[in-house]
Amino acid sequence: MPIPNRRGPRALSDILGDLFTARGYGRFLAQRELEAAWDAAVGEPLCRQTRLGEVRRGVLNVTVSHPALLEELAAFRKPELLAALRSGAPATTIHDIRFRVGAIGSGPEAGPGSGGGDGETAPLPRRGKTGAGRRRGRGPTQA
Repeated sequence: MPIPNRRGPRALSDILGDLFTARGYGRFLAQRELEAAWDAAVGEPLCRQTRLGEVRRGVLNVTVSHPALLEELAAFRKPELLAALRSGAPATTIHDIRFRVGAIGSGPEAGPGSGGGDGETAPLPRRGKTGAGRRRGRGPTQA
């Protein structure tokens, strides 16, 4: 029984396919394609007020800058956006879009100009654990 020659010549397409798979280049290209399709679908002023998240089980998670924009995209433009994403990014399977309100431009991948403002986002005040900062035996209404 002959042993297959593992050191013999291989097709360049096989080598590049293995390399792209190992380095995650296919996912990178699919994410860039999805971002370009999203930017084209929502338009210039709104694309800076949204941030794409990950796609889980065919559901794209999108963070938006304020509740009015969430309502507009979710209630009025969702079917249009889904159709545009399916045609503009065929490498990614998307069945639904889930929107949430959150900070845009606060992540490390966000560059200047993202978020629709001046690029600076003030940190939200942190709440401590329940009871933190209070003396024992006193409730929030007692002095």
